[in-house]
Amino acid sequence: MAAITTGSGPASGSGTAPGAPTRWLGFGALILAVLLVSVDGTVLALAMPSISRDLAATGTQMLWIGDVYSFVLAGLLVTMGTLGDRIGRRRLLLYGAAGFGLVSAMIAYAPSAQWLIAGRVLLGVAGATLMPATLALIRTLFPDSRERSTAIGIWGAAMSAGAALGPVLGGFLLEHFWWGAAFLINVPVMAVLLVAGVKLLPESKNAEPGPWDLPSVALSMVGLFGAVFAIKEIAAHGPAAGNVSAAVAGAAALIAFARRQLRLPYPLIDVRLFRNRTFTGVIAAGMLSVLGLSGLVYFLSQYFQLVEGFSPLEAGLAELPAAIGSMVLGVLAGAAVRRTSVRAVLGGGTALSGLAMATLITIDASTPYLLLGTALFLMGAGMGLAFTVASDVILTVVPPEQAGAASAVSETAYELGMALGIATLGTVVTGAYRGLDLPADLPPELAAARDSLAGAVQAAVTLPPEPATALLDAARTAFTDGLALATTAGSILLLAAAAAVVALIKRQRPAGHEHRRPGVH
Repeated sequence: MAAITTGSGPASGSGTAPGAPTRWLGFGALILAVLLVSVDGTVLALAMPSISRDLAATGTQMLWIGDVYSFVLAGLLVTMGTLGDRIGRRRLLLYGAAGFGLVSAMIAYAPSAQWLIAGRVLLGVAGATLMPATLALIRTLFPDSRERSTAIGIWGAAMSAGAALGPVLGGFLLEHFWWGAAFLINVPVMAVLLVAGVKLLPESKNAEPGPWDLPSVALSMVGLFGAVFAIKEIAAHGPAAGNVSAAVAGAAALIAFARRQLRLPYPLIDVRLFRNRTFTGVIAAGMLSVLGLSGLVYFLSQYFQLVEGFSPLEAGLAELPAAIGSMVLGVLAGAAVRRTSVRAVLGGGTALSGLAMATLITIDASTPYLLLGTALFLMGAGMGLAFTVASDVILTVVPPEQAGAASAVSETAYELGMALGIATLGTVVTGAYRGLDLPADLPPELAAARDSLAGAVQAAVTLPPEPATALLDAARTAFTDGLALATTAGSILLLAAAAAVVALIKRQRPAGHEHRRPGVH
């Protein structure tokens, strides 16, 4: 983006960008890593029943198997991003790729739920080393602003596509193999990344990083772990005392982290960047665009399977329009900014997601798939525009020596957006569902039907035909009523965010106009 310039700053220590064929081949290896890390966040969504049966996992263990990967990933992104700035982003990427492949092979044959949970924790650690390094290395590979915008568009599309393709891949593997195959596919891809990374990727790091402040590292980890844990637990169980305590502890740690960064001569992250309205606006817009799409897709997975009766693979395929929309518009985001402005594309993308979600406020069991598929495509398109432009601005506005830390901020916003989407929309759906009118003769031992639609489906199997039909009808109606309320709330939130983006971000000149002063204008 020519409209966004940076100051000279101290030397970055970045290697010289390789020639065009080599850098695009190296970029292809980075995209493989992004796809796998994103896929691993959602690939187990449809495998939970099989895992529960094979490993005799309890309900609490199932929650940790599903959540702990993204929980650890979000909590470590900033730490790993700043570490890459110091030891070298390519080196960190290669370490992460080796660890990701080894752990994947280890947990594919996990003999117990505890083993699988521990493996998912280690996968989250490895994933946190990969994500900031991939985005930061794009800056080294593509010094030209137009090429970089295209590359970041593809990078953002890969993140979105990976999350959306996870259920499709999971459904396919479940129908042909077993749940462990979802991890084994990581091994050959990471082997390719290791070979390609050594041969094709330049090293890039901060030439004068200063000391790695361990108290700052600890505060950022405690703050992000606390925030993500509170969001996920409140979404699942409501505002219990432990969840509120985690939220308070997380907020206090993040405040202490920000204050410490202001005092340090070599901060992990220059928090003064958040005083810039454009920087803050793009962070918020990227997070909120992910919030809307991830929250809706999460509950549409249940809708397609438990209301419409789709198989796991069919449900995954039904959500593909979101990935297609995100990929297509994400790649075109850079060109759209050059013709208009950052504000127009960010605000327009967020508004498009909000308007698309608003078309589903009357969703029920009879809603035609054409409407659902179109809405998913448009929501994905809006997210592709908003998140890609946000990532490009964040990466370009900071000095080169802080590329890893800035990349981590962008991806942390992505992960928090996913968690917030499920938490906020989940609260609405769960609240509406728990108000359902159950049949009077429902046995008390089938109380799980009161907690979720999945519980009602399981309970119906044990009932005679008439009570089972009555229970399923009531449960599906309650679920779709909650989903309709959630889409209403989500669309209002996204449209309000679009208005805030327009108000916060000044109009930037299209490409071709240079500015005298560094920074964002």
